[in-house]
Amino acid sequence: MALDPGRTVAELRELRELTADENGAQRVAWTDTWVQAKEWLSAKLAAIGAEEEVDEAGNQWFTLPGDSEQALLIGGHIDSVPNGGWLDGALNVVAGVEVLRRIAEDGRPPVTVRLVNWADEEGARFGRSLFGSSAAAGSMRDQDELRSRLDADGGALPEVLAGHGVELDRATEARTRLENAAAYLELHIEQGPVLESLDLPLGVVLGTFGVERHQITFRGQAAHAGSTPMDKRRDALGAAAKLALEIREIAKRTGEGAVCTMGSCVTKPGIVTSVVETCTVLLDQRHLDATRLAEMLSNAEAASRRFAEEEDVEVEWERVWAIEPILFDPELIELADQAVTEVAGQSHRLPSGPLHDAAEVSRAGIPTVMLFVQSLRGLSHTKLEDTKPEHLELSVQALDRLASKTLERLSV
Repeated sequence: MALDPGRTVAELRELRELTADENGAQRVAWTDTWVQAKEWLSAKLAAIGAEEEVDEAGNQWFTLPGDSEQALLIGGHIDSVPNGGWLDGALNVVAGVEVLRRIAEDGRPPVTVRLVNWADEEGARFGRSLFGSSAAAGSMRDQDELRSRLDADGGALPEVLAGHGVELDRATEARTRLENAAAYLELHIEQGPVLESLDLPLGVVLGTFGVERHQITFRGQAAHAGSTPMDKRRDALGAAAKLALEIREIAKRTGEGAVCTMGSCVTKPGIVTSVVETCTVLLDQRHLDATRLAEMLSNAEAASRRFAEEEDVEVEWERVWAIEPILFDPELIELADQAVTEVAGQSHRLPSGPLHDAAEVSRAGIPTVMLFVQSLRGLSHTKLEDTKPEHLELSVQALDRLASKTLERLSV
């Protein structure tokens, strides 16, 4: 069976018809619609005789046995955010289906080939992203905290997962599925504007950004908005506002893709007739280089102290979450570069700001690489998310070419 990239586009549209409504994709993990999508995926792969199993974390595996137990993994996730796009996650898996079809038709592969549909990459229902891949990678260490997680309807995470056959305390047993993994490939829409701005359909991902996420609290003094002179105020929001502007300059000075975002701001007492006494903000900083990321954090901390002094307020920092930069495998990056160039004529290397399951697999010590395909207008996590059909077809060709090159390298 020859590779048919057009079939991938048709099947993505079929999945959209099955699991989306007028507001976008509704394949939220641990829901009936997600289960429906998984059953749809099973039916697609049953025709080629792939062996299916679901591991202890709810990850769905499809295996083509090879001459060696050493395994090439192709992965992605079929779950979405609420009102999400038709391609985020699903492209990875559906393109992988087409690659497995082609490999199966060519006969028994030299090494085992496995397609994995990771469970709950998005974390949309309980706020815990990369659930299945972190369980398999051995980096899930927050089961105690997860036991207390509730969804918007008050459903407890352990009980909801149990309804899908997943015991939280056994989720990390999924790590046995990576024991023979020799390489991991993932295809994803870019979810950003870089490739479109360069007028390129495809790119090769160097790695995923490291993240420093902190809660910063400025404490001043509430006072009457009408009777307190401007030079006598201890305005917590004034200091926070200065920091919100300064983080842009920090990112600009750092360069090389650095991003800083202040995505939340809560003031107290929160009324128009009072100077702000307390202002709590959330700061997210990302970079592919660990040293640069540390410098960005240090610069933001120093700036916050400076602005606190200027506004006569106090400032406190609390780390919310952090992950180190994940750099992908240099040899696989070279193979991916070759595959993209052969298919599209030109390649481009870029980092990924969003996190992906590929980062967790790489953290487990498995050689990993990702391909990006252009996103129109850089949009994702919205029903407006889109990619040109011809670019989707090119991405399937590039993934297949990369899989062939990787199989050749592993069989030597």
